Amino acid sequence: MQLRDANLQRLKEEHFDVLIIGAGINGAASAAALAGKGARVALIDRGDFAGETSQHSSNLVWGGIKYMESYDFSLVRKLCKSRNHLIRSFPSTVQEIRFLTTIDRGFRYHPRMLWAGTWLYWLMGNAFTRLPRYLTPKGINRREPLVDTRAAIGGFEYSDAYLHDNDARFVYSFVRSALDYGAAAANYVESRGARRSDNGWVVDARDNQSGETFSLRAGIIINATGPWVDDHNALSRQTTDHHHAYSKGIHLIVPRLSERQRVLAFFADDGRLFFAIPMGPRTCIGTTDTKEERPEVAISDADIDFVLDNINKRLSLKRPLDRSDIIATRCGVRPLAVKANAGNGRDFLQMSRKHAIDINANERHISIFGGKLTDCLNVGEEIVREVQRLGLELPQPRARWYGEPSDTDRREFLHQASLLGLDERTPSSSSEPLSKRLWRRYGLNAFDMLEQIRQDPRQGELLIEGTEYLRCELEHAARREMITRLEDFLRRRSKIALVVDTQTLHGSPGLDEAARILFGDEAHERLEEYFASATPTSRERA
Repeated sequence: MQLRDANLQRLKEEHFDVLIIGAGINGAASAAALAGKGARVALIDRGDFAGETSQHSSNLVWGGIKYMESYDFSLVRKLCKSRNHLIRSFPSTVQEIRFLTTIDRGFRYHPRMLWAGTWLYWLMGNAFTRLPRYLTPKGINRREPLVDTRAAIGGFEYSDAYLHDNDARFVYSFVRSALDYGAAAANYVESRGARRSDNGWVVDARDNQSGETFSLRAGIIINATGPWVDDHNALSRQTTDHHHAYSKGIHLIVPRLSERQRVLAFFADDGRLFFAIPMGPRTCIGTTDTKEERPEVAISDADIDFVLDNINKRLSLKRPLDRSDIIATRCGVRPLAVKANAGNGRDFLQMSRKHAIDINANERHISIFGGKLTDCLNVGEEIVREVQRLGLELPQPRARWYGEPSDTDRREFLHQASLLGLDERTPSSSSEPLSKRLWRRYGLNAFDMLEQIRQDPRQGELLIEGTEYLRCELEHAARREMITRLEDFLRRRSKIALVVDTQTLHGSPGLDEAARILFGDEAHERLEEYFASATPTSRERA
C-alpha cells in the first residue's frame, strides 16, 4: 500500500496543472499523454482503475465494421487507422485475429455482398491485415466444425485485433505509464464536486478506503468519468453540448468451446453482431444491446437467456450450454455521445461509439464523452491539443508517451531468459512460454523478474492453481500496481476472476499466499472482504 499512500500525500499537498477525474480508458490515456509531455498531472477514480465500463468490454480492438451499414465511413476509417496504430505500438498485447462470420438464410444481406464490404473495410484499413475470404458452408465447417451451418448460405473471414490480456490491464498500463512520467494517481478517491477559486479549481475529494476528506487543486479539470460524465458536470455546474445515452452489454464466460484461436461471429436474433471470443482457457460470448436510462446496471435472467439462446442456435455442441456452464459474467454500459439537441430518430442499435470532447474555455474545464479502447491514442493526443489551447505550456510537446520498449530491449530480454532457461520452467498448464508472457505484461520490468528467479528459483513457481501467475509477478503487483482490494488484482490487473470460478478460488492455498504478498497483515481481512462481495456464478448456484 506504500505506492497509494505516497500518491495520496502528493494529491493533498501539490497544485497540479491538470486533474483528471475518472481512470477508465479515456482518463488513463489522457493522463499518460499529458504526463509524458511534462505536465503535472493528477488522476483519481472513485473505484479502482478501469473499474467500470473499461473492464466490461469484449477485449476486441476493431475498426467498427458494423458502422459501415450506417455509412459512418469516416469513423470506420479513423478506427481502422487507430487499430493499426495500436498493433504497431503494442505488438505483444494488441494482435491480429481472424473473424469467421456465418450468414444464415433470410438475412437482410447476401454473404457475397457482406464479403465485398469486408474488402472495402480492408482497403479502408490500408490493407494492413490479412485478406478477407469468402466461404461456402462447407468452407466454414472445414475451418470450424463447431459452427452449425445447416441454415447457412455462406460466410466470410476477415481480420481485426484483440487484447491478449484483459481490457482492464491494458488500461492500467497507461496509468502505470503516467506514474512513471511523474503523475500522482490514486484509486478509490472520489470527487464530490469542484468549484472555481482564484488559482483554478478546488475539488472536494474523499478517500473511499479511510473515509478521510481533503481538497485537490489544479488549473484544468478533465471530466473522464465515463457514463457518469453528466452527473459530475452537474456537481461542477458545467453545461455541455453533448450528453450520454446508455446501452447495456453483457458477456458470459464459459469453458473453452474451440481450440482454434479465432473469433466466431454471427448476427444475433436482434440483428447485431454476436461473438464467441477466445479468452485463454475459456470462451467469452455476447453481447446484448439494451437501452438504459441510467449507467447503473445489472445482469438479468433475460440477458443470460438471450446469450445462451443465440449461441446454442449457432453452434453444434455436444450439449447446449446452460447456466451451469457460466464461470463468470461481464455487465456494463456503453456510454454513447449524443448531441444535447439531437432527436431520437436514429436506430439505437446503429449509434456509434465515437467520442466527443466539450470545452469550457473560460473555466478551463474539459468533458470527454463516449469513446472506446480502439480510439485511446487519439483521445490522448486530442486532450494534449486541447489543454495547450487552454494555455498550458508542455515542456516536451513532441515526446512519445505510448508503446512497448524497443526491439533491442526485447531481444536482450529473450536472450537473458534463454540463458536462464526460463521457458523450460513454463508450467504445463500455461498457454504460452514464460518469456513471451512476462515481456508482454511487464516490458522492461521483466528484467527484474529474471533476476528474482536467478536469486530464488521459487519466484518462478506458479502460485495460484489454474492461473498463469508466478510468485514474482505477485511481488511486482504488490510494489507497482496499487492493489488496494483483492478484486483489483483478481479482476483487473489479471483476469483470474474471469477464468476461475469463485468456489475454486475460495479453496486455493495459493490465493492465501498471494493475499499475504499483496496485503501483509491485512491479508485475511481482504480475503473475507472479497468473498463476501463476490457474486456466485450460475455454475456455483446450480
